[in-house]
Amino acid sequence: MKRTRQKAFDSQINYGVLMPVFVLILIGLLSLFVALKHSSYEDILVKMMARQIIWIAIGFIAMMVVIYISLHVLWLLAIPSYLLGLGVMILPLFFYNPTLVKLTGAKNWVSIGSQTLFQPSELMKIAYILFLAYLIMLHNAKFLERKIASDLFLIGKLILATLPILILLKLQNDFGTILVFLAILCGMILLSGISWKILLPAILVILLLIGIFIFLITNNVGRKVLQKAHILQNYQLVRIDSWLDPFSDANGQSYQQKQSLLAIGSGGLFGKGFNKTQVYIPIRESDMIFTVIGENFGFMGSTLVILLYFLLIYHMIKITFESNNQFYTYIAAGLIMMILFHVFENIGANIGLLPLTGIPLPFISQGGSSMVGNLLGVGLILSMHYQRE
Repeated sequence: MKRTRQKAFDSQINYGVLMPVFVLILIGLLSLFVALKHSSYEDILVKMMARQIIWIAIGFIAMMVVIYISLHVLWLLAIPSYLLGLGVMILPLFFYNPTLVKLTGAKNWVSIGSQTLFQPSELMKIAYILFLAYLIMLHNAKFLERKIASDLFLIGKLILATLPILILLKLQNDFGTILVFLAILCGMILLSGISWKILLPAILVILLLIGIFIFLITNNVGRKVLQKAHILQNYQLVRIDSWLDPFSDANGQSYQQKQSLLAIGSGGLFGKGFNKTQVYIPIRESDMIFTVIGENFGFMGSTLVILLYFLLIYHMIKITFESNNQFYTYIAAGLIMMILFHVFENIGANIGLLPLTGIPLPFISQGGSSMVGNLLGVGLILSMHYQRE
């Protein structure tokens, strides 16, 4: 009987999703070891590696629990998890580490004294996706005949649900995470059935706003306008300058961006080999972890990591198409956008295509909150495959 249950469980688990995640986590642990070994944290390397492994274990436990959660329970959790998430996101405004805030410019971690605990926004992403999927389902059930007015009403409700999160993130000065939530919002709106008569003008307006933003940040007058409007702060403008010209202040503000390019470039085609690094990069273990992969394993190793992400996304999309439940489909759309944006922004920033925003690389960067949040997302995707039976 036990063997029969095990066989049934194995047949309902999608290893096409699970295996890329497992390999990415393994690559992340190897990269984290190298990053810590060649940093100021070498003396507490074992402690930090153990902490990351514990978070991975917690994430896998949470993932396995989520797999068994039925669709009905997920539906009931949508509102409470969203409200709880908003409440927890207030905590970093009062419980933070001044030293960490001075270093990063953001109050996005809950800290007690010198002990940093977790980043609420990483877990809020999952609650946010559940809540948006819930709102879309309710709206589509009420407005069976889609019209421009009802579509605009839906967009208004989704934006209204997003605003409290954006306000809290603005108070935390976490611009990078704001972009993640906006990417999730856009992805779920696209899949919600909104008319192209609305989407096309909206896309054009967004492109226009991006163009205006780029124009403003490339001249002094525009920058003063953005600062007075409290849209961007000085440290964010410094990051943009470092992105535009990494060698303008090579030993100052642009140091991290310049070192990132040197590290990845020095890896060549096959890399220098495991644990062989000659380029120092500050705080390499978090959002700069891809530089370790580029330097140690070269272009081929970096390409393998990107292919693993594409393989993961492919199987996530495949499960979504196989599911005949719209609620699951909307949840999957949000999760896919979340992971895609993280990968695109993190790797893009590491190779100089995009400014540094502090966004971690899923399953690879150091960070317990990010790891647990991403594994919860994987659990939801696996749940779609498991619960369909």
